[in-house]
Amino acid sequence: MLRHTMVLISSLVAIVVLGASTAVAGPINETWLGNAIEGYDAVAYHTESRPVERSDAFEFEWMDSTWRFASDENRQLFAANPEKYAPAYGGFCAYGVSLGAKPGIDPEAWKIVDGTLYLNLNKDVQGRWAKDIPGYIAKADKIWPTIIDD
Repeated sequence: MLRHTMVLISSLVAIVVLGASTAVAGPINETWLGNAIEGYDAVAYHTESRPVERSDAFEFEWMDSTWRFASDENRQLFAANPEKYAPAYGGFCAYGVSLGAKPGIDPEAWKIVDGTLYLNLNKDVQGRWAKDIPGYIAKADKIWPTIIDD
């Protein structure tokens, strides 16, 4: 128990000192039922290089949202390290965030950049975002803290 408490304190200190990552800071984009990222399996984007619809049998509660997975293995991977698998900007459209908004997403419009999952509103918006991914990420990283509570 003491070791667990020390790890938690260390993690909180790291977040305060280094700043919260774009993947975990702020609200989570969820359906009206409370399912994060349209209920798609966040881990599958990383492990299978494709969006995979989830199963209601494998859920994990994190950041006040329900994350669903296609398998228990994916649920366990996420539970062990949600910051690694959760999408940037709480799962809102990365291009939209760079413009100061929090649009929804199409789970089929996605890209992993430097180990982080980014989602977009749709394939057309993803095409615009793809023209300057590093620039849009830099803009979104800067503006995200200012629109978290909008």
